Amino acid sequence: MLRPSAQSYSVTRPLYSEDAFEDEHAKVYRKHKSLLDHVIQYLTCSSERAKNAAMSLLPVIGWMKIYSIKDWLLNDIVSGISTGLVAVLQGLAFSLLASISTWYGLYAAFFPVIMYFFLGTSRHISVGAFPVLSLMVGAAVTKLVPDEGPPANITAFEGLTKEEQRVLVSASLTVLVGLFQLGMGMLQVGFIVMYLSDTLISGFTTAAAVHILVSQLKFVLGLTVPGFSGPLSLIYTLESVFTQITSTNIHDLVTSIVVMVAVLGVKEINDRFKSKLPVPIPIEVIMTVIACGVSYAFDFGGKHGVDVVGKIPNTFESPIAPNLQVFQMTAMEAFPIAIVGFAVAFAVAKVYSVKHDYIIDGNQELIAFGASNIFGGAFKSLAASTALSRSAVQESTGGKTQIAGLISAIIVLVVILGIGFLLEPLPKAVLGAVVIVNLKGMLMQVVTVPYLWKKDRPDCIVWVGTCLAAIFLGLDLGLAVGLGLELLTVVFRAQFPRCSVLANISGTDIYRDRKDYVNIYEPEGVKIFRIPSPIFFANIDFFRDKLKDAVGFNPLRILRKRNKAVRKIKKLIKKGELTVTSNGLQATCLMPIEESEDESNMEDLDKPTDYSDLPFQVKWNAELPANIRVPPVDIHSLVLDFSAVSFLDISALKGLQAALKEFIRIDVYVYIVGCDPYIIEKLRNCKFFDDEIKTSMFFLTIHDAMLFIHESHPTKTVSEKVSGSFQYQYKSSGLAIKEMEEMKIKVEADIKPETRF
Repeated sequence: MLRPSAQSYSVTRPLYSEDAFEDEHAKVYRKHKSLLDHVIQYLTCSSERAKNAAMSLLPVIGWMKIYSIKDWLLNDIVSGISTGLVAVLQGLAFSLLASISTWYGLYAAFFPVIMYFFLGTSRHISVGAFPVLSLMVGAAVTKLVPDEGPPANITAFEGLTKEEQRVLVSASLTVLVGLFQLGMGMLQVGFIVMYLSDTLISGFTTAAAVHILVSQLKFVLGLTVPGFSGPLSLIYTLESVFTQITSTNIHDLVTSIVVMVAVLGVKEINDRFKSKLPVPIPIEVIMTVIACGVSYAFDFGGKHGVDVVGKIPNTFESPIAPNLQVFQMTAMEAFPIAIVGFAVAFAVAKVYSVKHDYIIDGNQELIAFGASNIFGGAFKSLAASTALSRSAVQESTGGKTQIAGLISAIIVLVVILGIGFLLEPLPKAVLGAVVIVNLKGMLMQVVTVPYLWKKDRPDCIVWVGTCLAAIFLGLDLGLAVGLGLELLTVVFRAQFPRCSVLANISGTDIYRDRKDYVNIYEPEGVKIFRIPSPIFFANIDFFRDKLKDAVGFNPLRILRKRNKAVRKIKKLIKKGELTVTSNGLQATCLMPIEESEDESNMEDLDKPTDYSDLPFQVKWNAELPANIRVPPVDIHSLVLDFSAVSFLDISALKGLQAALKEFIRIDVYVYIVGCDPYIIEKLRNCKFFDDEIKTSMFFLTIHDAMLFIHESHPTKTVSEKVSGSFQYQYKSSGLAIKEMEEMKIKVEADIKPETRF
């Protein structure tokens, strides 16, 4: 192993500008496909493409070909039975959030699972009801069919009971969610999930957990609370709960507390000893069985006023056609449900795919969930996604493929058709308690807020803003607010990047922020400015302001001052008040000539300085005659580090062009380093280069530019230290210097040395 002092290298190569590099190294120009080429390729069919399309559309074919009955089947059976028992209980519990009868939650654990088995790419997630989605469906249901007051004016509602109306809304909404997801999958827009950051999803699901917790209070306390929807619905629900708090059913409350304590305790045991337990203890199922027995033995429903699950049909209900009027009235709710459902499922699937080393396809997942929700909605199922706890059971109990999910659906089928009557005495308070206990993981996400505040405050603002907006404005509006905040943080980070002035680490070719290091060397007369982000319409003005701050002057103001000074000098010479003698300049007027308002506002002030008719060279940093004052410029070269600039738009291109010309016109040479070749090509295509801005100002690295500056300005402006141990073989042909001289604005006339200012 090399000692730290021995870890060095020496490179010998020519000094490269972009032009010199392209001259020496031939560039391969590839033909870019046109839109027509892409369309033709997309529509071209072959046996191989047909096979790949079938494999992509039906992922079950891929993993079934490698399925090992000997090694995997038993694990899938055990996992399917465990997951099925949990799915039954969660299906009953989560249907309460949707404000419909409990058995419709069982349908969500059966119909979507069948469709996902064939179309899904994840082998480990458990498809079915998800509390956040159920709550969002419930908000739409209570909006159209409120607990109190008439339902919405929908023709299909005529002749239906309130429960049937709600089922129609829930089923139609689920189909619409599926249509949105299927459409996005067909259009290959699975990337849309990337716009939902982990921070946004965390804040949103935490707010959803608060909504779910409040919505379950009426079951835990045994109260009759009407459903509210829209902004501040959570406040109205709490108000209704606390006004009835004295009417709490003590049997419901005690039952809920016992169930929550037992479930929480055993879950902690499962987490702590998961490496030693063959399968997690199914405490929810155990407590459900005990609660059913106690409720049946003591007749909680008849004698104590406890609200129980009640009659569960031992058959499937007939399919239902979705209603177009419901589609129109719930479209605004359906889209966020589709996005949230897919985002959560994809995030969980991604975790397990990485853990078990297989690939999932975001677009195919959209198609799978879209088809699952359309199929399930036709049979009155709830909108399906995946529950984190249920998927954890399926994976942790040894599930290898979606055969475990298929077996869990069979368990649900057995409950629906065979033993569902055993759950009829189950108190709804138990279901409410199970729901609340399963919120622990989502509610505990609030502990990330202090960490985010210390590490990344914009992300913290997104989390808090999304959470508060979703709590007080509702989940749909809260998601929209969260997306808005997230986009604002992206714009903020790009619009106000941390620009810096770089300097050389002595004895090396390394350049770092001059504020961060001690042994750092800043060449005299040179500024190295780094732009750490793309340059576009929103930050071009910020970039130009920061550049002015870095160099310490406004180049446009300097240019205007110089142009005014040249005009005054010409007027003085014309009037004979300033003459050129053998001893230099002699001024007979000590006061500067005042220009008229019209002259000072002429557009010519922003153009290159006109030195014609001047019999001498103007040295702007020296003292000028007739008390003419022009701010001095203490740099001769400006290096712009574009290594982090990934793109330029047209607005930024125009702004950059104007900024460069302002510096060039005051005799400050500009060098751009580390620029992406594709950006240079774009600059050429957009006619960026002209008589003032030339391609010769582009260099491969900062060090190339600094060595060239050293060669161009050798008189104590740049120290020899800049070359350090990074050795170059510089070509002495003078070609590069000649190119730079072509950029230079001519400010000299053929005069004798003694006639200078």
